[in-house]
Amino acid sequence: MTYQTIEIQEKYDGQVAEIILNDAPANILTAAMMAEIRDFLKSDLDQHNRKLIVFKGAGDHFCFGASVEEHTADQVDNMLPGFHLMIGDILSYPVPTLALVSGFCLGGGFELAIACGLIFATENAKFAVPEIQLGVFPPVAAALLPFLSNGVTASHMLLTGNKLSAADMANNGIVNQVLSQEELTAFTESYIEKNILPRSASSLRFANRAVRMSVNSIYRQHICDLERLYLNELMKSHDANEGIGSFLEKRAPEWKNN
Repeated sequence: MTYQTIEIQEKYDGQVAEIILNDAPANILTAAMMAEIRDFLKSDLDQHNRKLIVFKGAGDHFCFGASVEEHTADQVDNMLPGFHLMIGDILSYPVPTLALVSGFCLGGGFELAIACGLIFATENAKFAVPEIQLGVFPPVAAALLPFLSNGVTASHMLLTGNKLSAADMANNGIVNQVLSQEELTAFTESYIEKNILPRSASSLRFANRAVRMSVNSIYRQHICDLERLYLNELMKSHDANEGIGSFLEKRAPEWKNN
């Protein structure tokens, strides 16, 4: 199958598949890219020798986030549910998942990364959910971060939008390994060859389903309410629409606090 926004690389005789977000430098998660990720994951379920799915960004950055243009009031009702379905697909995917993060990992890109079971990051990686700076909030991060890390870290990230380092993320239990850019590929290959390839593909799937059961439960419990809060209340406010509009118009927002 040919994809327009992602590239698929098969490795280790098909035991590992890399999904490359292929729109450098920003690798923006558009609705089209989300659909292609979901299509690949669905089609790949029949690959019974698959042991790992790896997500990475083309070029120097992982992902700047979801398309702001698709967050406008006339498009967000379609975009956001599609994004949440993609995250749900990744969270519940039977095959283990790994995000390789370099550079910026922001917004929806950050949410994609934390939906993966493992995250390896370079020392220069920066993580943030800057949605509040546009007058909105990230529903997936709101659901997952308090569970994966802690409420204090989740509140800081969601309320400020500030960027945190890979070391910060590791200290908060989000990132598994922090490496130099030069070390990332060699470490990842060694990790896969030592810890993934020798295992049974079917047993890896059972173990992955088991370890992901609680995070999937948390996600399903909260994402519908968060989506409704976003679409039915937040997007009816002046400031949410002003924040998105001012970003697209490249000007400072004029908040009315309502």
